[in-house]
Amino acid sequence: MSTQISHLAHVDPKAQIGQDVQIGPFCFVGPDVSIGDRTVLESHVTLTGKTTVGSDNRFWQNCVIGAEPQDYSYRGNAPTEVVIGNHNQLREGVTVNRGAEKEDGVTRIGNHNLLMSNSHVAHNCRIYDHAMLVNGVLLGGHVHVHDRAIVSGNSVVHHFATIGTLAFVSGGCRVPTDVPPFMLAAGSDNPEIKTVNLIGMKRAGIPDESIRVIRHAQRMLYREHKSLKVVREHFETELQGIFPIELITLLSAIEQQRAGRMGRAREAARTTPLVESKETAAKKSA
Repeated sequence: MSTQISHLAHVDPKAQIGQDVQIGPFCFVGPDVSIGDRTVLESHVTLTGKTTVGSDNRFWQNCVIGAEPQDYSYRGNAPTEVVIGNHNQLREGVTVNRGAEKEDGVTRIGNHNLLMSNSHVAHNCRIYDHAMLVNGVLLGGHVHVHDRAIVSGNSVVHHFATIGTLAFVSGGCRVPTDVPPFMLAAGSDNPEIKTVNLIGMKRAGIPDESIRVIRHAQRMLYREHKSLKVVREHFETELQGIFPIELITLLSAIEQQRAGRMGRAREAARTTPLVESKETAAKKSA
């Protein structure tokens, strides 16, 4: 199948379009957009700004990708962008803003992610792989959503918060702090860690022994309120110093969270300026 572009779509001649791409009616593709092979744009999809899309993605009706960030500090000519990997599905009405002039200036979406209807990914966010945002999820700027995490419908994630690997956020949550890896957070206004994401861990193929250790660590940390030091010492003895990677991931994330401000490890990045590429810096110095 060759590339198919509706005569009712507007595709800028400067845009880079891969093989077997389908672009439906009333789509808009700007001059600085690159679309990888076999990607599908249904009707009324807008790809604008400096936006790079990989292969085998599908954008449903009324997606807007690469628009300017909703950030007062943004200057319209800033060299920021959106980078999207492969095999992602962005359902109806999804919006992804390009980066603001902070951190690396990029909003990133990895591979095999599902963004359901009317979810919003703000500037400088990063979604890793196999994550899911359910209908109406809103990510503030600079949020990181790690591998296989799920954020349930109509939840709102505070800017600079981190949703850890295989974490699960229940529906309708306001999430003002990090949710550590493998944990399940619930509660409408200030969610608490209720248990571990047992189903997600099993589906991901995590060994039963690792799941047992994570469940024990969750009880010690969030029910018995033991310190990280006590938890580490306990498992040093029980496991003879050989920690499963899942426990290392969990304890490291919690340590970083507690070292941050307001329960968010990435708050330190709030004042990080845009990191320019070597090419851009060379042109300025020439």
